[in-house]
Amino acid sequence: MGKRRRPSALDVCGLLALLLSLCPSGSLQCKILKCNADFWALTGGPGAEEEFCVALRAYNSCVRRTARTCRGDLAYHSAQHGIEDLMMQHNCSKEGPTTQPRPPQVPPPQAPPPPLSDTPDTCQYVRSPPPAYAHCGFFGDPHLRTFGDRFHTCRVEGAWPLIHNKYLSVQVTNTPVRPGAMATATTKITIIFKNFPECAEQKTYLAETDELPTAFTDGSRNGGERAGASSLRITERTPGAHVEIQARYIGTTMVLRQVGRYLTFAVRMPEEVVHAAEEGDPEDLYLCLHGCPTNQRIHLSRTPQAPRGLSYHTAKAMCKERLPVEDLYFQSCVFDLLSTGDINFTMAAFYAFEDVKLLHSNSQRHHLFEEQRSRAPGPTEAPVCLMLTAVLLLGR
Repeated sequence: MGKRRRPSALDVCGLLALLLSLCPSGSLQCKILKCNADFWALTGGPGAEEEFCVALRAYNSCVRRTARTCRGDLAYHSAQHGIEDLMMQHNCSKEGPTTQPRPPQVPPPQAPPPPLSDTPDTCQYVRSPPPAYAHCGFFGDPHLRTFGDRFHTCRVEGAWPLIHNKYLSVQVTNTPVRPGAMATATTKITIIFKNFPECAEQKTYLAETDELPTAFTDGSRNGGERAGASSLRITERTPGAHVEIQARYIGTTMVLRQVGRYLTFAVRMPEEVVHAAEEGDPEDLYLCLHGCPTNQRIHLSRTPQAPRGLSYHTAKAMCKERLPVEDLYFQSCVFDLLSTGDINFTMAAFYAFEDVKLLHSNSQRHHLFEEQRSRAPGPTEAPVCLMLTAVLLLGR
């Protein structure tokens, strides 16, 4: 009766079946499935009884390493409880070895793997003649500069797609700057680079307020194990404040920043990639291409009075220190100060313009002015702009 029961295939299969059935799509990002698969590999062959506790401790160590990226994941919490139950059931100690010596395996002769470099021609975006590039920026509470150099100030609360094509997707999540306010700002950015042969595996990058990672959600900083993996790369420019992502195989550079409590986004992308829609995929809500929907726009020319007695002239003086040209970036700075009273928004506008100088290929188009903002509001658009402004005023 006291003899330890040999782990059966039903033990392992039952645990894994439970975890897989509970595993949402987010588990792929937090890599709990890899921990499950490694555990199965260690317990599914001969000698399972002798190796079971070693494999279980290794499984426990793997699950604990995913704690940061898997918080809130149901499969992660189920794995924790399942491990505890199996350790008690098989009298396994939590302390002890987590690896088992394996007989050496002699691999068949083969050529050495190619280095992680940009050697494949397909991982260099080279065109003749040189391609035309476009820029999109999203910053403040929030302001959008489209690939076509239109400029909108928007509400867009919640999750909205900035970019969506056959190579990548970018989604922003905006929350009110304070309870009940119409003005919103970006607190989350999700970027998915889709699978690209030879150059990059599918990779997901997730930034949130106070968390601007230097790696993709799987812990890597490049495109994976492929020959051209370094053609997709994350570089930290300023710890916790400025990250750059380069996808050279599609000629694209992205800049993400945290300024104050909110995030900003800027991108430089070839026009060929900008318009590379997946077949049958509508682009109607692709903000960087089409701008904010009319019913989500707020007019810059009618700014509300800020809390704490900040005057219009004081806001202008503060913005003038960083943005001496009174263009739409300057106007956005004034608008944000009067809307929020948060001085960090002056820096958001300043860095957005710095990113324009870095990423926009036409220096004559760096500054945008009111007459270039967009077409004039139509008969149905103007009342919406005035209504949103009125709500902002009344919300003070």
